[in-house]
Parts: sequence; C-alpha cells; structure tokens
Amino acid sequence: MIRYFIAVGIALVALGGTGVADELKVGITKEMKSVTVESPDGPIEIRRIQDQNHEITGEFARTSRACPPFCIQPISPAEGVTTIGEVELIEMLQEPDALVVDSRTVDWFQGGSIPGAISLPYTQVSDRLTELGCEPDFDGWDCANAKRVALFCNGLWCGQSPTAIRAMIAAGYPAERIFYYRGGMQSWRVLGLTITGEGD
Repeated sequence: MIRYFIAVGIALVALGGTGVADELKVGITKEMKSVTVESPDGPIEIRRIQDQNHEITGEFARTSRACPPFCIQPISPAEGVTTIGEVELIEMLQEPDALVVDSRTVDWFQGGSIPGAISLPYTQVSDRLTELGCEPDFDGWDCANAKRVALFCNGLWCGQSPTAIRAMIAAGYPAERIFYYRGGMQSWRVLGLTITGEGD
C-alpha cells in the first residue's frame, strides 16, 4: 500500500511538472521564446522546432543549383533597400502597419510559407501595388502612402524577391520602405521556424 502511494505521488509530481517539461528549450532569441502573429487564418505561433536533432530534408536541403538562373544574390538588391534577418522579420510580422510579402509563385506559397506573410508573386507585383498602399494615377502609381514591406523568396540563391523589389522601385515605390529578407525560406527552415501550409 505504501508503495502504491509513493508511485501515485511520483506520478503526480511528474504530471505537475509538465509545464516545465513543455517549456521551450530552443528559443528564437534569448529573450524571445516564441511569438504569435496574425494571419488570414487567425493567430499562429512562431517557434523553433524543439527536436535538437532535427535536420531539413528535400528541396531546401540542397546546397547547389545551376547558376544561372539560381545565382547567389547580392546583400542588397537595390540602392536604399535594407536587408534584414529573421529577428527583424519577426518584428515586422508583429507591426500592424507593415507587410511581409512572399514573392514566390503561388504553388511555393501553398507548399509552406512564413506565418503572417501574404502571397504576392514577383510576376504580379507591379500590377498589385494597391495591396501595398499605393494608388494608381495618370503616370502610373502614387506611392506616397506606401507601407513598410519585407519581401522574401526561397533563399540566398533565389532571384524572385530581388526581381520584385526592382520592379516596385521602377514603378515608384520608395526604396527606403522596402526590406529584403535575403535568407528566405531556406534560412527560415534551417533555423527550424514555424511554417504554414503542407511543406516539411
């Protein structure tokens, strides 16, 4: 009987400690364990994969692609554009007046994207600047009220977001309101951060 109560006591202590066991051991930063962002499907928590032996597989594990067209992109795609990393991108995802744009084609977006990002393919960006705060005028676009936007694509070797950024600037979008997440989906996945969609 005493053994029974000892066993029950141990089980209760173990159950009571599940909050500690569930605590995130792999945070985003030292101070930021996870963050919740808004998406069209509701709030999504961004966190890192907790399995410290996790490795990426499939398309995003590849290190080499034919160049051209998959050439390493420069640190900045255009003068005046600010290049950012994951922490800055997460901060922008939390800002109500900023937008994070997945500039890849729709099939890539549906296969897995950054929570809170909107799909605006690089082939359509010049025609859809109203979604970013610009208004059409007689000469093209009035971007006086353009939003702060961060664009990304598949990774350091992907030219889709740099192409979109240059098209935006050519259409009149202020370069100083554009941010480039150069690491893209490959770096996001390497860090084990949450993705949406069916991707691994």
